[in-house]
Amino acid sequence: MPEGQRVYAVGDIHGRSDLLIALIEAIEIDNRESGVAETTVVLLGDLVDRGPDSMNVLALAREWQKFRTVRILAGNHEEMFLRSFDSVDMMRHFLRHGGKETLLSYGLDKREYSRSDLEELQESMISLVPQADIDFIAGFENVVTIGDYVFVHAGVEPGRPLDEQDVSKLRWIREPFLSHREPHDAVVVHGHTITQAPEDQGNRIGIDTGAYCHGRLTALVLEGSDRRYINAVDDGEGNISITKELQTQ
Repeated sequence: MPEGQRVYAVGDIHGRSDLLIALIEAIEIDNRESGVAETTVVLLGDLVDRGPDSMNVLALAREWQKFRTVRILAGNHEEMFLRSFDSVDMMRHFLRHGGKETLLSYGLDKREYSRSDLEELQESMISLVPQADIDFIAGFENVVTIGDYVFVHAGVEPGRPLDEQDVSKLRWIREPFLSHREPHDAVVVHGHTITQAPEDQGNRIGIDTGAYCHGRLTALVLEGSDRRYINAVDDGEGNISITKELQTQ
């Protein structure tokens, strides 16, 4: 990281507003205790779907931006969400991959969901989701570059310059990115692919630790040449704790 800058990169939230609330508090405390810096938060995408409270995750992210520099990447789930307003085929795909929970978070009744066909669910989504949320998601970024790091949702296509990357690859790629061992133009910080713990491969760092399925939301903290982690962890009974890990280059 450039001198005087500190970055907190947060993995896939997927509707877990409870974990996000705990992690925001932990990040703000950590930032105060770590001394003065130009601080940036990067949310790596997939704020919505799968978990129970996508609507409030979006609200929390928007509120956080009022007092902190928070840059948000568009994930594949944001892409599916936005495209579902106009495409019934995409609506089917969206619902199959966690969109049901997103619609329920906006107040759709479970019984109405069960008796509705795709077109009716699309109409319900159009009526329930505020235009402000649609505009907010549409404004998410594809790439953030700070210092020797590039932040994307899913990864990059190996061997292709960062300024020539295809947006769909940035949001959807797994292979050959995950198994690629040669250096990229920068160290790639990404989510999208779930691992039990942060995965630092030198040329990339994956921090999707499965908030919706494993109950763990991870933030990677970058300052100077240091890398460390802050985790909000649900014990499965609704108790959330904060853990920290230090990794020095």
